[in-house]
Amino acid sequence: MTIGMLLFDNFTQLDLTGPYEVFGRLPNTRVLLVSEKIEAIKCDLGMKIMSDTTFDNCPPLDIIFVPGGPGVSGAMENDTLMSFLKTQAVAAQYITSVCTGALVLAAAGLLKGYKATTHWLSLDLLPLFDGVSVKNERVVVDRNRITGGGVTAGIDFGLTLVSTIFSEKMAKEIQLMMEYNPQPPFNCGSPDTADADMVAQVTNDRLHIQTQRRELILKLTAQNLLNPFQ
Repeated sequence: MTIGMLLFDNFTQLDLTGPYEVFGRLPNTRVLLVSEKIEAIKCDLGMKIMSDTTFDNCPPLDIIFVPGGPGVSGAMENDTLMSFLKTQAVAAQYITSVCTGALVLAAAGLLKGYKATTHWLSLDLLPLFDGVSVKNERVVVDRNRITGGGVTAGIDFGLTLVSTIFSEKMAKEIQLMMEYNPQPPFNCGSPDTADADMVAQVTNDRLHIQTQRRELILKLTAQNLLNPFQ
């Protein structure tokens, strides 16, 4: 099995490395880091991760994975990246994402007719895409589309995918080997449990970015309505 994990400028590294830690423990599985060019791609916090192959040289993928992060806005406007996703999706067994990577899948038309989730700050953006339904859960499985919530949900997503494709036993063994036994020091990892004032502050701090992203999505969806074959 070949898993292709997409890299683009300003992705969030934990969106990628959480699932990668899970996928890297699978038997008879090749995990490829795919980008437009072979180079070290800088994440949103400065870490660089080297890609393995390019869009042009990437073999057919059984699983497509897209991380999120500030760079999803640029990814949604990257015609080469969009074309790669659409081409690979034709034969892929599973099409997946974590965090705002779901917006990239939706921009490529790959979530039309499916339920999906994303980071809580962007849940209201997914329905802007034609035919995409939002489900506010940690991991959402809708046929061969599997999407995870924000950042740390990537590990849960990875284990869910392993359980779906291989077996629950294998997923449990990987979880045990990773000692994935989260005990967060504070009960504020979700807007449902965090103080209302904190949720409002975080929302307000990101308002300009979310507004810009909303405007971009509306522009992209309008273009698709004018030219549905692009």
